[in-house]
Amino acid sequence: MPLYIHDDEVDDLAVTLMRVTGAKTKTEAVRQALEFALAHQRRQPSLSDRIRRLQARVAALGAVDPDFDMKAFADDL
Repeated sequence: MPLYIHDDEVDDLAVTLMRVTGAKTKTEAVRQALEFALAHQRRQPSLSDRIRRLQARVAALGAVDPDFDMKAFADDL
């Protein structure tokens, strides 16, 4: 299925990318950009992995001190 983009700014970006990358056509430039963007996204850790790491860091901090007075702490700031 063809992709039609009716946006002058996107067209200008495609032309600029074509010139910078040496792509022979705008289609090739857009294809390369999309492949690059997908590869970059796939290298990123998943949301569940990021949450798991954050949870491990929080757990490593230890339990909350039940005697800690947050109001007094904030007032001292």
